[in-house]
Amino acid sequence: MNTFTSKIVFLIGLVALLFISNVQATEFNLVQVDKSSLSFVFKQMNVPVEGVVKSFNSQISFDPAKPTLAKAEMEIPVSSIDAGSDEANDSVVSKLWFNAKVFPVVRFVSTSIKPLGNNRFEVAGKMSIKGRTLDAKTTGTFHPEGSNGVFEGSFSLNRGDYGIGEGSWADFGTVANEVQIKFRLVASAAGKK
Repeated sequence: MNTFTSKIVFLIGLVALLFISNVQATEFNLVQVDKSSLSFVFKQMNVPVEGVVKSFNSQISFDPAKPTLAKAEMEIPVSSIDAGSDEANDSVVSKLWFNAKVFPVVRFVSTSIKPLGNNRFEVAGKMSIKGRTLDAKTTGTFHPEGSNGVFEGSFSLNRGDYGIGEGSWADFGTVANEVQIKFRLVASAAGKK
């Protein structure tokens, strides 16, 4: 092998090594909660009411090159749900709604992530609310933003499926059954912010 050929082989090897290092560094696994958001909208007396989740814990392991190996988990303290007023927030934690004393956390754990093309993914998993665990599914997008990865999407949840709103609140005439949930999760690779 002549000197020119060995230099080319060396350069190709170096480029391959740099590429492999960059691919390994693209696993997004550190959720930046302060840059992320989780909100919801429901209808009360047919009027849209917006709310937010003030704090949550989330764990993600997502490599864009290997999306089917991805995992996601989220825990939301019921006490962090802000439905827009003190009275509404007191109702949220009450026995008739989320019963926070007995079930203090809402939890989602992914079971599969399927690429749909164009940076869109279907995330399936188990949603646990108020002692009931049901299958849940959402479609979301992923895009890089600087050194971060951003996951965005929305889905509908029927509160009746989880027993949220018992007694007179079980009637969907006052508070609608459907709740729209919107999320934006910003994540970085460990050690990169």
